[in-house]
Amino acid sequence: MERNERGLLIVLSGPSGTGKGTLLKDLMDRDPNVMLSISATTRKPRPGEQDGVHYHFISKGQFVQMISQDGLLEYAEYCGNYYGTPRDDVERWLEKGRDVVLEIEVQGAAQVLRKCPEAVSVFIMPPSLGELEKRLRGRETEDEETIRCRLSTAREELNAVADYQYVVFNGHLEDAVDELGSIIKAEKLRLVRMKKIVDEVLLEC
Repeated sequence: MERNERGLLIVLSGPSGTGKGTLLKDLMDRDPNVMLSISATTRKPRPGEQDGVHYHFISKGQFVQMISQDGLLEYAEYCGNYYGTPRDDVERWLEKGRDVVLEIEVQGAAQVLRKCPEAVSVFIMPPSLGELEKRLRGRETEDEETIRCRLSTAREELNAVADYQYVVFNGHLEDAVDELGSIIKAEKLRLVRMKKIVDEVLLEC
């Protein structure tokens, strides 16, 4: 019998510097059915980032056009740049049974959760604000003004944790990956997602 034919939509948020990208990479290495939605952004690529792999890097004009055409599932402005999730890409992969993770800021997450109440929401927390600042400075890819902007935004974002269903502290990467994987497995076994197969069995009674 087929189970969970439609994929799971997972909304993942947390301040910049909490290690969301590394956590997701390790999770996808373990579970090939999990995939990361590629967001569109107007910010400049960081060293090593590739267009169409890490983000769709587009102009502000192109981004505004996507908004007007309702081509984004969500979008937000963050430290002077826009980020958004192309709607069609996500829906296509969910229909194919893939579990799609949206790694998005809290503003965008709120939009998705209003539109998609079936989505699973997870907030990634840093061990402390001090550790968060250390990680941001350790990147050595941003100037002081940007780092201060990110720290200020992080303090605001941390207050949004109450809007999420799950929280994962990313102090030890291996443990955080285990916990995120467990959340996904548990959500797939919820009755609302298993109703079709349960009904099939009950018809035999």
